[in-house]
Amino acid sequence: MLVTEKRVTGGRLDVEGLRAGYGGVDALQGVDLALEPGQVTAVIGPNGAGKSTLLRCLTGLMRPRAGSVALNGQRIDRLSSGKIASLGICQVPEGRRLFGSQTIADNLMVAGWVQRRNRKTLSGDCERIYERFPILGERRNEFAASLSGGEAQMLAIGMALMARPTLLLLDEPSLGLAPIMVTRILDVVKELVAEGVTVLLVEQMVHKALATADTAYVLSHGRVVLSGPAKELVNAAAVKDVYLGSS
Repeated sequence: MLVTEKRVTGGRLDVEGLRAGYGGVDALQGVDLALEPGQVTAVIGPNGAGKSTLLRCLTGLMRPRAGSVALNGQRIDRLSSGKIASLGICQVPEGRRLFGSQTIADNLMVAGWVQRRNRKTLSGDCERIYERFPILGERRNEFAASLSGGEAQMLAIGMALMARPTLLLLDEPSLGLAPIMVTRILDVVKELVAEGVTVLLVEQMVHKALATADTAYVLSHGRVVLSGPAKELVNAAAVKDVYLGSS
């Protein structure tokens, strides 16, 4: 049974037998994974493993050919991306995708309208983002295009948080950032989880991802080749094989 447009609270996501792809090729070949509420789940794997296709299926940008995606026990894999977002699943995309010619404040306000809240409520949400990321508050009237890579990533996360997600999908948040900024962004991930948000972290920096996550899945050629507690996968031979091209 598909869920209605009513927002679902909580953040457990179950993916079963997911197959999806382009043309006649399946980029995902029967993927199973589960995101537990209030935890960080990492998905790692080399380029071409199927990570981006997985995110597109979870956010409704792509319809799977087979399998299911369920939020808190109710299927969502046939819903539109807008309806899925309204249920509390929000993605911070790779490359940030900000409105560069708009101010930081305007970017946040636009992102907040997905829930169609009034301006007073949105302003309050903006202030909470500024508390989390003080540099954004200091520069709120500057154009987003003027931000550094780390500041732009903060704004991208802030925009997703304006929708008050219960499940946050982060696509390569460390891309192009200095190590100190990567650490700050991953600290924010931990803060969000402590506040009850469920996080799916898709990340190329394997050791950083595994150090942050509770559970991890390793994708290779569209299949889950390894999964388990993240701390146990750090030195797993299978993880090294995947990144060396042996799987």
